[in-house]
This record gives sequence, C-alpha cells and structure tokens, in this order.
Amino acid sequence: MSIGYASKTLAAPGARMQSVVQRLATPDRLAQAIDGNLRALDAALDYQAKNGIHLFRISSDVIPFGSSPVNALDWMRDFEPHLAALGRKARRHGIRLSMHPGQYTVLNSPDADVVERAKLDLAYHAAFLDALGMDASGKIVLHVGGAYGDKPRALERFANAYATLPLAVRRRLVIENDDRLFTAQDVLALSRATGAPMVFDTLHHELNREPDAPDWRALLDEAAATWKPEDGAQKMHYAQQAPGRRPGSHTDTIELAPFLAFYRSLAEHRTDSSFGMPDIMLEVKDKNLSAIKCILCTSEHGRFSRLEREWARYKYAVLEHDQAAYLALRALLKDKRTWPTVPFYEIVERALAAPVEPGSFRNAAQHVWGYVAPHATAREHAAFERLLEHDDRPAAKRKLHALAEKYDQPYLLESYYFVL
Repeated sequence: MSIGYASKTLAAPGARMQSVVQRLATPDRLAQAIDGNLRALDAALDYQAKNGIHLFRISSDVIPFGSSPVNALDWMRDFEPHLAALGRKARRHGIRLSMHPGQYTVLNSPDADVVERAKLDLAYHAAFLDALGMDASGKIVLHVGGAYGDKPRALERFANAYATLPLAVRRRLVIENDDRLFTAQDVLALSRATGAPMVFDTLHHELNREPDAPDWRALLDEAAATWKPEDGAQKMHYAQQAPGRRPGSHTDTIELAPFLAFYRSLAEHRTDSSFGMPDIMLEVKDKNLSAIKCILCTSEHGRFSRLEREWARYKYAVLEHDQAAYLALRALLKDKRTWPTVPFYEIVERALAAPVEPGSFRNAAQHVWGYVAPHATAREHAAFERLLEHDDRPAAKRKLHALAEKYDQPYLLESYYFVL
C-alpha cells in the first residue's frame, strides 16, 4: 500500500513545471519547456525517493500541447534518453506513476469531434507513460464524462468509444466515479461492461450516491474485483470537503483525525477481506505535505530524522501563527526514543489554523531574514524593513522568497514557510 499525491511538488526547488501560451508556442519554446518540465519531474522523483513517497500523478502538461497540432515536435524521439532515465529512476525507487487528463477529455460526448480529440489526448498520455517504460500498473484515470440528459445512453457511448481505443490506451485506462453525475455503482457497471478497472473516490461517493447505495467498503471491494494482476495494486482517491466551499472542493490540507479514522476502518476491513490494501491517492491543495503527514502517521515507527526533517520545514510557518505551538513542538521532539507523529501533526494543524497576528508575523519573518541578511544589500534590507513597517505580509514574504532564491538558501526554499 502506498500513499501519494498529484501533479505539483511544493517546497521542492527545481520541481516547478513550466507552461507555454499557445500564441508563443514555437518549436524552440516548446522544446525548452519540455526540457525544463522533464528536469522538474526528475527533481520531483528525487524528492519522492528521499521522502518515502511511492505514488505520484504526473501533470498532463508535462509535454505542453501534447495531443494538439500546436506541438509538432517528435518529443518521444528528441527526449528519448531523458524519458528513459526518468522511468528507470521511478522503477529503481518503486514510485508508481499515473496521469489524469482534464475535464475537456470527454470520451462519451455526442460530438464526434470532441470524442476524436479525447482519443488523441488519451493516446498522448499513454505514449508518455510508454516512453518512461512504465508497465500496465501506470494508469490513466478518466471520468465518464457528461450525461447529456440521458445517462444510460451516455454510458453506452462511453463503452462504444472505449472499444475503439488502441490497446496501448486500454491497458492503462481506469475510470472514476464523480461528484455530480456518475455514481460508484454506475461506474462499476461500466467497468464490468468494458473491462476498464474502477478507481473509487471517497469524496465523490459521499456527494453523489444512490439512497440505497452499499457501504463504501463494500463498493471498494467491488471496485477491487475489477483490477487484474497486470493492473497492479488497486487505486483509490481520498479527499476531504473544504468547509464553506462548493461541494467537491478539496481541503487545503488533509485533516488528520478523519483521515486516521478512515484508514483504521479500511485496514480493519481489508484484514477480513480477500483484497489487500489499495494505493491511496490524496487529492488536496498542499500536495506532498499531506502525503508525508499521512505516510508518517500511518507508520508504526520510523526514523526519527524524518520527523525532524518535517519540523525543519514547518517551523517558521508554525512560528508565524503560534509561538506557543512552536515551543511545544520543540519540546515534543526532544525525546528521540518515541515516535510522536500524531501529536506532532495535531499541534501543527492547530497552530496553522490560528490567525496570524502582526507581531507573530514579524517575528517569523525576522527569523527567516536572518538567513539572507549576511548576503543582502543595504537597499534590500531597507526595502524589507519598510514592508514589515507597513505590515505588507504578502509582499514581505515575496521579498524573502526572492532573496532566498537569489542567495541560494536551500533550507528556506525547502521550508513550508512560503507555501502555507
């Protein structure tokens, strides 16, 4: 069982993807962006290997306009050595990779042109995973699409279109229940009709299910039965509803208490089930931060240095919100004979939920400033002090981040101070 995250890797220097606007998408700019994105993926894989993360969803935009005539590059040939090396790295570290086309890839549309574009997009995703040398456990996750006023006909159109896909796509394609139209039971029926495995999404099921729907654990087992040995471990999605936002909006972070309750229930159920634990893809705004939190908190023990590394990343974000929590965490981590992951993250969560007061903001910012101060010019120092004086928090943090990059301060760039 692995716990992973999707697309972006936060607070990991070098892992930021590039984009190209269509009017500027010349062959040279596309080639530069692809080269930069493959380097970013390389940095993300290094981060995952270092932090014990074995499940990652690659952004569909890794090859800009990958399925569009806008990009006429033969990127598979031009970047073959780099792509092959990335695949070898992922396999060496046991990192399972997947992709998830966006909302405009609709295989069941009544519009034939939309369907053809969807097929091209799926072919691009499959080609990218093939270029990495991933086996059939590297999946492409897709929603069913629209209902168009006739759900049975929409499901039938999907099945018909699926049957026309090339094997290179069908061996990777998995289908997911959504939060508005197609329930888990709808997708299970479609999975059985097509042979495409089903990805069960917990939040989507909470928001969109039949009144008499079976318990989520029973549906998860039914979904597990759609996965063949060559498909790898069953995959599922876990997310939490963001309070006060539209239904289906993901939280900024995975709240620990409900996640652990879900995880314990799942583990107890699967102990008595014929199926093993599934791979869990977290869908959350803070990406890898929540992945590490959930990995550490579901581990019975681990290297204390991993928790200390997280503390080093969180410390100034915590200090910015709550100095008492900062001191409590320092005290908690003094006893290295323990594995206090849950209390550690409980304190972190409470601290980050507290409002940032002007004094605490200034205190944390000055701590961070101390790393760049020996290198900063008098003009930079004066500019920073003016921002603090006017309590311009966003501008002050942007200034600190720019200086951390300018003066190459990896300790700051790898911290969560700039992303929380």
